[in-house]
Formats: sequence, C-alpha cells, structure tokens
Amino acid sequence: MQKRTLSFWEIWNMSFGFLGIQFGFALQNANTSRIFETLGANVEDIPILWIAAPVTGLVVQPIVGYFSDRTWTRLGRRRPYFLIGAILSSIALFIMPNSPTLWVAAGTLWIMDASINISMEPFRAFVGDNLHERQRTLGFAMQSFFIGIGAVVGSLLPYMFSNWIGLSNTAPEGIIPDSVKWSFYVGGVVFFFAVLWTVVKSREYSPEQLAAFEKAHQKAHPERVEVVDKESNINTQFISGVVMAVIGLGVSAIVYFRDLTKELYILFIGLLIIGVLFMLVSQLRKKEVRNGFTIIITDMLNMPATMKQLAWVQFFSWFALFSMWIYTTQAVTGHVFGTRDTTSELYNDAADWVTVMFTVYNGVAAAVAFLLPVLARRTSNKFTHLLALCFGGIGLISIYFLSSKVGLLLAMVGVGIAWASILSIPYAMLSGSLPSAKMGYYMGVFNFFIVIPQIVAATILGFLVKEFFNNEPIYALIIGGFAMILSGLLTLRVKTQKQINVTEQQ
Repeated sequence: MQKRTLSFWEIWNMSFGFLGIQFGFALQNANTSRIFETLGANVEDIPILWIAAPVTGLVVQPIVGYFSDRTWTRLGRRRPYFLIGAILSSIALFIMPNSPTLWVAAGTLWIMDASINISMEPFRAFVGDNLHERQRTLGFAMQSFFIGIGAVVGSLLPYMFSNWIGLSNTAPEGIIPDSVKWSFYVGGVVFFFAVLWTVVKSREYSPEQLAAFEKAHQKAHPERVEVVDKESNINTQFISGVVMAVIGLGVSAIVYFRDLTKELYILFIGLLIIGVLFMLVSQLRKKEVRNGFTIIITDMLNMPATMKQLAWVQFFSWFALFSMWIYTTQAVTGHVFGTRDTTSELYNDAADWVTVMFTVYNGVAAAVAFLLPVLARRTSNKFTHLLALCFGGIGLISIYFLSSKVGLLLAMVGVGIAWASILSIPYAMLSGSLPSAKMGYYMGVFNFFIVIPQIVAATILGFLVKEFFNNEPIYALIIGGFAMILSGLLTLRVKTQKQINVTEQQ
C-alpha cells in the first residue's frame, strides 16, 4: 500500500498556491515598515508594531494544523483552509495601504498575518499527505520555486509601478504612495486566484487511505516506533511547565523593577503562560482527560527528536530573516543613503531600492531551488544547509560595508541562496520523522520556530538598537548575519532519530 508517484504537473498544481501566498507575504515584508514609518512610527517602535502578528500565529498555526488533520469535506482536509485563508488575506491586502492611522495599519497586519498562516500552514502538510517520501524533496523544492517567483514580483511591484508605469512613489505626510497602494491591490487578486488554482486542480487522499499508508509504513519500518512511558511523560510535562513559569515570572519581575523596555513583557509573560498551560494539562492527563486542548499542549512536549534539533536551526535562521525584514529599509535609507526624511525623494528612492534588493534575493532563491536538492544528494542535507546559511549570513553582514546600489544587490545573492535552503531543506529533513495522522499539527508546531524568533526579534532587537547602537538599524542586520551563520553550524548536530508514537503518550 503506497502512494502513487505524481507527475511533474500534478506537483506543480498542488504547489501553485504558494505563488499567491508569497506574493502577499513579500508585499507585507517589504512595505510594512515603510507604511508604519509613513504613518508616524518611530524607528525604535517599529519592531513592536510587528509583534501582534506572530503572537496570533502562535495560536493559529497549531489549531489550524490540529483541525486540518481531522477535517474532511468535499474539498478535502487541507484545501478548505487554503481557500478561507486566501479570502481573508486578499481582503486585508486591500485594506492595509488605505489605513488612515498607525493603529489601523498595525491591526490590519495582525489580521493579514493570521490569514496568511491559515492558508500557508497546511501547505507543508499537503506535501507530506500527497507525496511518497522519495518525491517530497521535489515537492518542497517546487514550493520554494513558487515562493521565489511570487516574492520576486511582489517585492518588485512598487518599483515597477513608480518607474515603469509612472505612479507616484511619494505622497503628503501620513499618506501611502499610489505605487504601494496598487501593489497591494494586485497582490490581493493574485493571492486569491493562485490559491484557488491549487484548490480546484489538486486532489487529496481520504482519511482511510492515509491511515492505510501509515499502517503499511509502520509495518515496513517497525524500528521507527518508540513508545514513551506515560507517567514519566506527564511528570516531565509538569516539571517543564514549572521551569518555564518560573523563568517567565522572574524575568518579568526584573523588567518591571528595573524599568527595562516594556516589549520584553510580551516574550516572558508568554513563556509564563505556556508554563502554566503545561502544568494544567499534566494534571488533566493524570485524571485521564483527553480532548483537543490536552492533545495540542502535550504534543508540543512530544515532538520527534529530529524536530527538536531542527527547531534551533529554524530559530536562528528566521531570527536573521526577521531582522532583515524589519530593519533593511531603515538601514539602507539611513546608513547607506543617509536620509530619514520619509517625504523626501531620496528616502523613497532608497526605499524602492529595498524592494529591488528583496526581488533579487527572491529571484536567486527561485533560480537555485532545484539545484540545492542536487547538491544535497551529492553531499548531504546538513552540509547543503550549512553552506547556504553561511552565504546568507555573510550577505547580511556585508551591507554595513557597502555604499553602492550594485553592492547591495550582490549582498542579496547570498541571502537568496540561504532563503531557498530555509524554505526546503529543513522540511525535507523533518517530514520523514512525522506521523501522517499528525502531519498538519506538527508542521504547525514547527512553524513556532518561525514565529518565536519573530517575537524575539521584535522585542530584543528594538531594545538593543536603542540602548547599545544609538538607534542605528544597520547593527540589527549584523546581528542577524551572525545568527544565520550560527544556525548553519547548528545544522551539523541534527541527526535522524526514531519516530515517537505520540498517540501512546496521551
């Protein structure tokens, strides 16, 4: 009982929705800080304005993953979430550039990021559901290709509208330029119809078929199943909760009494809440209470070992990416071009060049998407990811030393190689360690290590830039570069581990 081998065009169709998702995501990443600054945000306040979106993602992703594992409709189990997220994201993309005030823009970002996650989170599980293990690397590479293409066009749109079509890239104080507005409008349309293509052109295996595949796979690989003692697991969950709660409460107290940056509360009060939830669920499990809440919280503890090791790799690589997305506009306009006047032509030309830079790194990612699996087969996934992340880290650090537009584009080549690897190699390494019955949930939890570094970047980087670097955002990019190189080194410690049968741990 095996999944059939899909044709190239079937994999193309099931991945095509990522073109729209990344189109919208690229517009958000390249232009949100610009919108915030135009609406009156100070440089040191911009990271905290991003914070609502990842906090929402922490809640949305495991819930969407959990329910998509258990959903079955005429559209399947993953595709309904693709469609719902696309509708909500498209609406948010139309609203974002018309925000009249800063708080409206921040709220729209919250809604938009949550909606993008509703569509995006099940796409990773979609590959695991539909493809045999031998085709999954190709499936993730195809997603990376569409991510790169969508991001290239999405990032370039404001520049295209202002330089090729003639729309204004400047506007009175507090008004978003027309080139940005029309970019978001096009993004909303592309997002919806690209995802709709995948919904219409793809098919899914039924729950019964997936269960049969998993049973056959476990029979063929009995050594991959490891049952963990339930009582010991409950005690570990309680102790882990106590540790997290104590750290969260203690650091929050230090922030309060020493009057440190208030954004730090978000990180450590969140840790306190997770600790309390761990302790609560451990007690419910002792009473044999089993429901969606206890399963979601418990499975966070019972991640496969490979996933735990990859979590550190993801954390530092995505921390670097968020430092770039949050601070590149301010670093390039201020450090390289020497202006912070958002109404000036020089500022807006520099901000437009940032969209070109983002276009380059996404274009490079699309170009090398199918080359990385070839290198991985000749060497290993670990070596390939290490090499790519080192290129990316060097690219970020080099921006400090550059003074020309061409040099900035060359720096983005390294970032593009890293981006292509980040979008494919970790998922290829992870997918074989996940039980198919919980593929969606664990892919959602794995996205924690995309969201958590965003929260850390938004809380810590603003504090560091303000307190230690005299509000010079270029240093945030340097920190991000070293973090990316560190994530590459951490890849070397990832080992293939036996799959944990978490069903037996509840």
